[in-house]
Amino acid sequence: MSKRFEAPKGLEGVVVAKTSISKIDGQRGKLLYRGYDVSELASKLSFEGTIFLLWNARLAEELELREFSQKLIPNMSLNSDTIDFIEKVPKTSEPLALLRTVTSLLGMLHGNDQEPRRAASSLLAKFPAILSVFHRFRNNQEEISPLSNLSFAENYLYMLHGSVPPKEHSAALNSYLILLADHGLNASTFSALVTISTLTDYYSAVTSAIGTLKGPLHGGAPSQVWEMLTRIGDANNAKTWLEKRIESGQRIMGFGHRIYRTEDPRSKALKIIAKRIAKPEVFELAENVEETARALLREKHPERTLETNVEFYSSVVLNAIGIPIDMFTSTFACSRLVGWSAHIFEQLSDNRLFRPESEYIGPQDLALP
Repeated sequence: MSKRFEAPKGLEGVVVAKTSISKIDGQRGKLLYRGYDVSELASKLSFEGTIFLLWNARLAEELELREFSQKLIPNMSLNSDTIDFIEKVPKTSEPLALLRTVTSLLGMLHGNDQEPRRAASSLLAKFPAILSVFHRFRNNQEEISPLSNLSFAENYLYMLHGSVPPKEHSAALNSYLILLADHGLNASTFSALVTISTLTDYYSAVTSAIGTLKGPLHGGAPSQVWEMLTRIGDANNAKTWLEKRIESGQRIMGFGHRIYRTEDPRSKALKIIAKRIAKPEVFELAENVEETARALLREKHPERTLETNVEFYSSVVLNAIGIPIDMFTSTFACSRLVGWSAHIFEQLSDNRLFRPESEYIGPQDLALP
């Protein structure tokens, strides 16, 4: 029998898996994908190239990357049954909940006859289509088919808005998708691994991951950051608004991280992008709120590191390229599906069922009256 020990609450600091996919250095503020610095990847590589890297543990040759990218485009089209289903859901539905439900629907249709890598390529391409079809239907617009000469990021914005996006917008989305593609054994990735360790189908594992991402402590923060910036409204209001928030014991969204003891490296990269594409007054507001919040948090909690995290400037970038606020987290899912898939492949290569134990602390040996 294996030796038992009590893990800390939330499994903080407990290593439960080995991976060669990504490494987080929380002390130095660095994130690596397969050994490459994510900030460099986001400035020099395409999202398709990053997918290939994370899934195959190497950079693609020019020809195979072209072939890999071209295979994604046909999968971006949805069949009539899926489109009919999306058209029938309430227009007030939460986009991430829709994404979770359609993933489950596709799993019902294809889950038992698709091996994981083939399923991943198909589902990844369909995520932007699912979201754009829903968004256009709820605005009484016709769905738009993808264009073969556009990239993943370009097609997402094209299918969403109905016009080929400006280069700076597609470049910003491309970098965003790279920066958020993977982040170690976060909550949603762990959910995917626990689920796939039962040897269920790929779609079930992704459905678990989406359900986990839906929580405000994981994937829902960017929309809450934007709501905060909207409420503050003007840089002159920042200090008063933030002080009241802190005094009431409420969390300032977009600050602090369980792993990073310094500024999130993805936040640094997104801030540069935000400055380039956001309206000057919006970026000025965000930067002022960031600086004010960091100063107040350091004063209030000198014992804790509460630096800017990835959600803060994600909200500014996503708003600048025209992503609706309620689709911030589902756009995050379009990126993180790449990481979920890479970890699913890795888990299946050397699988063991996750089966931790819990300590019973309730009453015992009670007798019925």
